[in-house]
Amino acid sequence: MSRWSEEQVLATAPDASSIAAGKKLAVPGPWSETGANETLVWGKCQGSGKTPYQTSVDLVAPAYRCSCPSRKFPCKHAIALLLLWARGVVGDDAAMADFAKEWAEQRTEKAEAKAKKAEAPVDPEAQAKRLAERLAKMDAGVDDFTLWLADLARGGFAAARSQPYSYWDRAAARLVDAQLPGLADRVRSLGEQALSRNDWADHMLRQVGRLRLLTRAWTRRDHLSEADQADLRATLGLPTPTEQVRAGRKRTAVWQVMGAHRSDTGTLQQQRTWLRADDGEMGLLLETAGPGQALGVPQLSGARLTATLAFYPGNAPQRVLFVDQPEAGAPAESIGNGVSIAQAIGDAAAALAVAPWRTRHPVSLTDIRLQADPPAALDADGTGVLLGDDVDIHLLMAITGGHPFDVFGELEDARLRILAIASAGAVVAS
Repeated sequence: MSRWSEEQVLATAPDASSIAAGKKLAVPGPWSETGANETLVWGKCQGSGKTPYQTSVDLVAPAYRCSCPSRKFPCKHAIALLLLWARGVVGDDAAMADFAKEWAEQRTEKAEAKAKKAEAPVDPEAQAKRLAERLAKMDAGVDDFTLWLADLARGGFAAARSQPYSYWDRAAARLVDAQLPGLADRVRSLGEQALSRNDWADHMLRQVGRLRLLTRAWTRRDHLSEADQADLRATLGLPTPTEQVRAGRKRTAVWQVMGAHRSDTGTLQQQRTWLRADDGEMGLLLETAGPGQALGVPQLSGARLTATLAFYPGNAPQRVLFVDQPEAGAPAESIGNGVSIAQAIGDAAAALAVAPWRTRHPVSLTDIRLQADPPAALDADGTGVLLGDDVDIHLLMAITGGHPFDVFGELEDARLRILAIASAGAVVAS
């Protein structure tokens, strides 16, 4: 495992305060029993108490463990340890500490137990009965929601916008009861955007039209292709069992981590990590966490992993999962496969025509410059695309120094969310 750069370490931090605290602790003084091998970094950090905190980092997952009480992943101790490792302060020749070895063994046992559980036989009759019951509940929920959409359109968007948030939340709660969590999330988002966007009328028209399309497609799902049906089920929130995914199509290749993004709606956290093989095939690792749950740590942008991925059913780019633990190689030095903004928009439009309920499309762009007012990305042809509100354009300008650079990101709602850039021979998260 090649050592991470300090920028890669800091990209794993959950917030700015964790970065500041981690930098403060990244000095040899409080650390003891440090070491590293091809997959792990470990060490003890003396805090204010008598017993030092035991910190371990799995470099491949990546995953973190620390005996401190922090609920952040990674905590300041893990960030500090990784910074010391990145600087070469933590050596590679130490014997593995007992606490790090114990954690590694526990992770291996859990992974084996999980794989064994996934391979356990399933009662097909019981599974079919559960599915039929859920589909019946979903059908009733879609019928009810279709009436709600008709009432919304009949009353007018201006009247809907004047409604309190409880109006949208009640509709979303009924969809959750009908086991349609995907639709519920879209309704909550529609309510938030209706109250906050300047272009709320155009946005509502697009989103209500898409919701109507979803309900219509569900009632006619038997006429859709298998891939379209799979996309529709996933959009509405009907999961595909993991054992079914593992039994389906798999591919072993070297996968580059293109970029990752976390979102938090208040009720559900989501983490998306985009992977790409050398021939251009994309895969999406998708994690979710409800209240009281924590998401895993995202893979580092630019990492190259030799791994076997299992593909969920659906149109490309498909959701994937790791079949086993990936092996890390030398990090990538470039984004690669970049196109112009015009071509990226055209590719997104073609994908939208195939799966119209997908609103997010991965793109790799080349020779991009930034414009501050309004915040936008421009390519060599002068074609531009507005940046999303969650893009820190001033940070990107500082990193790139005004020079052209390559970008990986997501096109969503006619805006670009930049997830990673290629700068100074390295791929870094933005």
